[in-house]
Formats: sequence, structure tokens, C-alpha cells
Amino acid sequence: MPVWRTTVDRDRCMGSGVCVALAASLFVLDDERSRAPVEFVAPDETVLDAADSCPARAITVTENGRVIGPRD
Repeated sequence: MPVWRTTVDRDRCMGSGVCVALAASLFVLDDERSRAPVEFVAPDETVLDAADSCPARAITVTENGRVIGPRD
């Protein structure tokens, strides 16, 4: 079963909360910055939607080391 790795560049994150609004089970705000409390997740379109919607482009989703999100 494939797994996706979700990372948030907290230096780039501006704390907009869009990712939390889209995927509250996958992202949380911590000290006014987003983070992914679980690094590896089952493939879920919502994770890609959050990465696509991040205004700071701070969320990266990879599968087997290949970047799959954000989608351009």
C-alpha cells in the first residue's frame, strides 16, 4: 500500500490556516504555524488539496521521494 509523506516548511508557513480548514485531521496550527502531526499518511486527495491551496507553498507531499504536491 502506498504512503505519502507530508511536510510543512515552518519557515515559509504564514499561518493562514487554510490547510487546517481543508484537512483538520492532517494539519494543526502550532505557535501560529502549521504542522503535520503525522508525517506519513495514506493517499488522500485532501492532502494534495491542502498543499495546492497553501498561499505560502509551504506544504510538500511526496511518494517514494517524488514530489506529488503541490500540483502546478
